[in-house]
Amino acid sequence: MTEVFGHIKIQDLNDFFKNMNERESAGVFFCRINGYTQEIGRFIRTYYAAAVKCGVIIQGRLRNPDEKNLAYYHEIMGPAFQLNTAFIVAALRKWLPRMNDYQRENVALSLYDALFLLQKEGKTEHMIKNAYIKCMCWLYYRFERIVSQLGENHVPKILYEGTVSRYELMILAILSNAGCDVVLLQYDGDSGYLKLDGLSQHSTEFKMPGMQAFPTDFSLKQIQEEIQTEANRERLYGQRPEKMSCTNAWIEGNGLADIETDVSKRGEDSKFYYNSFIRISGAEDKTTYANELYQFYLRMKNKERQMVIVSESLGRPAMEEIAAIHRNHYTKPDQLIMDLSSNIRYTANIQLQRMMVRAFIDVLLMETDARGQELNLNRLTNQAVCVLCWLSRYQSRLFAGYKEPQISCFIYLGGCRDENEALFLRLLARLPVDVLILCPKGEGTCCLQDPLLYEIHYTQTLHMHTFPQEQTDVVIGTAAYHAERELDTLMYRDSGIYREKQYETAHTVILQTMYEEISILWKEEVKYRPSFSTIEDEVHIPVIFAKVSGVRDGLVPQYWRSVKELITEDTFVIKSAPFIEPGASNPMRAYAAEFYKNGRLAKDKVKSHASYPYGFLREEIQDYILDKLKLLIDQKAIRGTFENGTEYTIIATVLNLPKEIVRLIQKFDFTKTNPKLIYINTGEQMISLEDSILAAFLNRVGFDVVFFVPTGYQNVEKHFNRKVMEEHQIGEYVYDLHVPNLENALFKTRMSWRDKLFKRGK
Repeated sequence: MTEVFGHIKIQDLNDFFKNMNERESAGVFFCRINGYTQEIGRFIRTYYAAAVKCGVIIQGRLRNPDEKNLAYYHEIMGPAFQLNTAFIVAALRKWLPRMNDYQRENVALSLYDALFLLQKEGKTEHMIKNAYIKCMCWLYYRFERIVSQLGENHVPKILYEGTVSRYELMILAILSNAGCDVVLLQYDGDSGYLKLDGLSQHSTEFKMPGMQAFPTDFSLKQIQEEIQTEANRERLYGQRPEKMSCTNAWIEGNGLADIETDVSKRGEDSKFYYNSFIRISGAEDKTTYANELYQFYLRMKNKERQMVIVSESLGRPAMEEIAAIHRNHYTKPDQLIMDLSSNIRYTANIQLQRMMVRAFIDVLLMETDARGQELNLNRLTNQAVCVLCWLSRYQSRLFAGYKEPQISCFIYLGGCRDENEALFLRLLARLPVDVLILCPKGEGTCCLQDPLLYEIHYTQTLHMHTFPQEQTDVVIGTAAYHAERELDTLMYRDSGIYREKQYETAHTVILQTMYEEISILWKEEVKYRPSFSTIEDEVHIPVIFAKVSGVRDGLVPQYWRSVKELITEDTFVIKSAPFIEPGASNPMRAYAAEFYKNGRLAKDKVKSHASYPYGFLREEIQDYILDKLKLLIDQKAIRGTFENGTEYTIIATVLNLPKEIVRLIQKFDFTKTNPKLIYINTGEQMISLEDSILAAFLNRVGFDVVFFVPTGYQNVEKHFNRKVMEEHQIGEYVYDLHVPNLENALFKTRMSWRDKLFKRGK
């Protein structure tokens, strides 16, 4: 076959992208690729993009001309056919008028040569004419966009996926000879092609070291989707900022010293701002750790570096912050990201605003890709809203009076507690901000992961709740003090031995017991009860929450004795119902509504209120009470919660506990004997809503709670949404009982060692 444009043997894949005048000779490439490497993958992607701009992509076979195609051809061209170049040139002038004479002659010559080979093979004139018409239709319907570019300096491209048929190879060879580059992607190897062109006269096989079979999921459709996704994502960014981040590439691995490095000494390329993203786990020397941080803080302050310091928690966004974020319902991640990014505003510096938008989009896209098929758009929306709230909260402090090449500093003591905090810090690390995460408790206390993060690990650990910003904040433990803490860890961690008030928070688990087991477990330390456990810094306390109905064998004296035997010095006894009268005076009732808004208990507002009654308690006890109050509301255990304002009654009741009960909570050591509530109801009076709230709250605090109801009446359960306590039917129902004097029960039931030995307790 005559080659108008000679075929050049490929040496380097990048040669495909050279213009005709840049090639060693005025020729084209026609090659077959039968294997895969990463370099080939990158080439195919680039070649695909080039073919989209100037070329043709064939995914699957070229379809044969259909009846409509053939009818149109015969209408325009008629039935005539002659196997000579003059006839073909004239036909092309009429059929493809956009081609110039030079292109037309080249295509005509190539087409004639291909048809002449069919004639030499013995094909009939009718078969040759059919092949001619097929090629003419393909030129018009599939390749019309490139025939007018054949032979130009910018060489058009054809990318074919699959194994070609004979006539497909013929049309590809015609176009190649006329001035077009062609690449065949043969996922099933070369055997099918070699049956058509055993001597590789039309094309050459491309080979390079390390080639393997194509990945099973590789296809041009996949590349098309990836390119489309990238194009869509590029539109998300809008106008890009002028500068890019250069994170950690310049640091020497010295931690605090790197962050103190003057910005002017970090790098010289004006296209970048140079920041750091560092997490330090543990402490190099825990005896000097706090002072080192304080001195670091002073040096940064003297350099007038903008700093934001957060200890232990960013704090959930307030309802006002969340309400300020404009959002909609989303069906696609890109739609979500584009819409939410419009909330980022920083009019003081438009370049900073663009940096923030870019960083927000970057981290949201990474989160989207990481989730893959498990992506939940509602969850991603909530994450993005949290990040935007925190960005709005801190941006003015980080970038006040921002001027290039200023780098501010964000210090987070304690580590990220959840993925929302981690996402926010990842965003900050892509802005002109040094991000320092301090985890003095050691590894595993921060959930953040990011390829940009530089980590420093030390073996010593210590507890620190506040970053020292004042001299009075610096608390330095002696070597002996830290040695004692280490001994504590060895003795009291997972050993079954517990230090006084070792734990600050607990969760309760209700025990299902036999009635006879109540008296056995009642005075036992909770650590010896079934299902007791300590996980991390929390205790799981098994508690009794029961109702005892009836009187065993109708023996009233023995009944009251059994009640007396349960009374300890840590037992609060209620002898008649109701204990708290409905509508009784409660100074906290007037403030309950302002403490609970939009489904959230404002703990800080409660604690700072002038009428708050528990401010004298230890801070951890105050937090414990308020946490259990929130839990009681959230669980909707009390009937009417979130229906008729019962949540406000719950708040008022818990914030107005009797002094004796508050003292029992303050005294409670979560690993030892727990406090008790005994509620006796011998009459027909229903217990009040407030009494039910009190019992349910104390159960969640860790009290054992037992109701004694000799009448068996169902008066305890009225205010609970579901069955929450075990009921023990111990005997016949007895009515109109008078509760005896139980005030001295504690002393009457205490036995001397002789009484215990000879079982003579009264």
